[in-house]
Amino acid sequence: MRLSRAAEYAVRCMLYLSIAGKGVLVSRRTVAGEMDIPEQFLGKIAQQLARAGLIEIIQGAKGGFRLTVMPTELTLLRVIEAVIGEIFLNDCILRPESCDRSPACKVHVVWENARNQLRESLRKATFATLMTEAPALMPDSRSGSTYLPNP
Repeated sequence: MRLSRAAEYAVRCMLYLSIAGKGVLVSRRTVAGEMDIPEQFLGKIAQQLARAGLIEIIQGAKGGFRLTVMPTELTLLRVIEAVIGEIFLNDCILRPESCDRSPACKVHVVWENARNQLRESLRKATFATLMTEAPALMPDSRSGSTYLPNP
């Protein structure tokens, strides 16, 4: 399994908004520039995040994105699944009826256990924790940018 580019960008966006704080308006251009996300692609990702209730999109010249969830309550699982849908490692987990062997298949059990462990790990990873423990995900300090966006 490989994380899609959209999911990776969604994580970057949400990390930046988490750093700014819940309710702080940050321009799309700022998020895109600081987190190295193509601006048009960010707009599409933001729509998915907004549909999931994670951000609010404010239109207009002074618009942008506003985090609607506290970073302590926001998990990697919520962000990733907001963009790619529920995580499944194999078709038989997504649609057990697609495989006649699912009920007795030993590999099916392995896929299901792996999926559950992955989802649990992502559920435990909050953005509040990521902000303090994962400086590699922060904006590139070589660019001279700050970690907090200008309001």
